[in-house]
Amino acid sequence: MSELALKQGVDARLHKPTENQLLRALPSDAQQRLFPHLELVEMPLGKVLYESGDVLRYVYFPADCIVSLLYVMESGASAEISVVGHDGMIGVALLLGGESTTSRAIVQSSGFAYRLLGQRMKAEFNRHGDLLSIMLRYSQALITQMAQTAVCNRHHSIQQQLCRWLLLSLDRLKDNHLVMTQELIANMLGVRREGVTEAAGNLHKLQVIDYSRGHIIVTDRAKLEKLSCECYGVVKRETDRLLPLSR
Repeated sequence: MSELALKQGVDARLHKPTENQLLRALPSDAQQRLFPHLELVEMPLGKVLYESGDVLRYVYFPADCIVSLLYVMESGASAEISVVGHDGMIGVALLLGGESTTSRAIVQSSGFAYRLLGQRMKAEFNRHGDLLSIMLRYSQALITQMAQTAVCNRHHSIQQQLCRWLLLSLDRLKDNHLVMTQELIANMLGVRREGVTEAAGNLHKLQVIDYSRGHIIVTDRAKLEKLSCECYGVVKRETDRLLPLSR
């Protein structure tokens, strides 16, 4: 057995599809139809799953990674419109009638995800069973996150935006540790790097985070929530309302 095959086998034993909340919420018959066709794929930091205008061939269900959806301007400037982790799926546009999307999907926090051929996902969606209901509710939660992100970027300070972003990321990770440079955070938020440096410095002085060489550790989540604007709470409450997926 090759070293690559051995590594893939080890990774497969460390992960299972039910790490993803949408896959876990499916009834057993739908799981039996889909799970044999899921492919565990590595998601390294910075990997681009698709660019704006690309035809969506696959959908992705994150297991322990986080993927950001960005809107990219003609000038190259970008801003994050939503963040997806083990709570969701990348490629919703495929189920809503579009074969492509206007956003870029890029891995924000490395890990693994389950990949499924888009046509197989559409076939299950068109059965009009439990997957249809789950994905429509997830789509509404995602739209809420996108709308609230637009409001936040327009009306709130960079520090408040950073707090919201950190909290949304924490909700999709297994611990309080993020690997992310200030430059990447600035690209996600669509702001200048100097603004992120100042905001991160303030949070460090307030003993909310520790930051060193691209590693962020949240040391006081309660204080982080108090410093965040209302936007995080709006997204969290609506997501919890629409997606009571734990079984």
